[in-house]
Amino acid sequence: MMGKPINIAAPSLKKYSVLLPIALFLLTAIWLVSPVGLSQEEKVFVVQKGEGLSQVAQNLEKQGLIRNAFVFKIFGLTRGMAPKIQAGDFRLSPSMNNQQIMQALSHGTADLWITFPEGWRREEYGRRLAVNLAGFDEPEFLRLTKNTEGQLFPDTYVFPKDASPAAVVKTLTANFTAKTKDLKLGQSSLILASIVEREALTDLDRPIIAGILLKRQQKGWALQADATLQYAAANVKCQISNVKCDWWPIVTGADKDINSTYNTYKYLGWPPGPIANPGLASMRAATTPQASDYWFYLSDAEGKIHYAATLAEHQQNIARYLQ
Repeated sequence: MMGKPINIAAPSLKKYSVLLPIALFLLTAIWLVSPVGLSQEEKVFVVQKGEGLSQVAQNLEKQGLIRNAFVFKIFGLTRGMAPKIQAGDFRLSPSMNNQQIMQALSHGTADLWITFPEGWRREEYGRRLAVNLAGFDEPEFLRLTKNTEGQLFPDTYVFPKDASPAAVVKTLTANFTAKTKDLKLGQSSLILASIVEREALTDLDRPIIAGILLKRQQKGWALQADATLQYAAANVKCQISNVKCDWWPIVTGADKDINSTYNTYKYLGWPPGPIANPGLASMRAATTPQASDYWFYLSDAEGKIHYAATLAEHQQNIARYLQ
């Protein structure tokens, strides 16, 4: 006796037609966030200050560190990582996936951004470097920069956390060479620029002060620049410790007797070397000084410069603005 035939249902093609695209999508998504390759060779990837997630993602794709910039951006946004990305240099490899790269970019750069303001002397550079870089040999930096005052270009730099003094000096002086290649900058104009940097607060005053100092030097007058006296005074007062020293002290009448060739109240002509590291504006002022009728100037308590063509006018300015 034959029973009813058993009806074995065939798999639903409709079901597979829905699952297959989902599976393909998931596999593609996993592939897009996976490492680009197996190589663990590190590349230096730089995130500039102000760069957002979109630009960072595009740069990562261009350097072959991720598969897709758009996917990386979405990956970062959905995890709230975008605001955490830091500026600096990072060591990344093609073997890192999107998650690892994002973690690296947001959990500490291999380097540090360090800024040196215009008008600082090399000892101030050394102190800032020692405070920020692990195990930095400050005495060695000061030894290496003994003859490079004025050529440690003031700027913002990225240094490895373990940068050596020699590497730092090379970076600073190379930047100076690059930034000043179009200037006719001799030693005397660099000295003048360093004085102008400390004496003037505005770009308007710099060329005028440069012209006055140059004119006084050419006439054989004493420069009588307080900034040089500050430099000389600090050299005497800061011999014991560089840690808590005021490298630009307020000078007094007694300081004018300091026996130093940097004391331009006591010695004629330019001091033997730059007193600080000037910026481009002061260098340009020193190479293109502005002619004027002035022979004297002073700075009041608010930093405003007051000029005088005669000694009598200068004495009036002293009485009016400094007493």
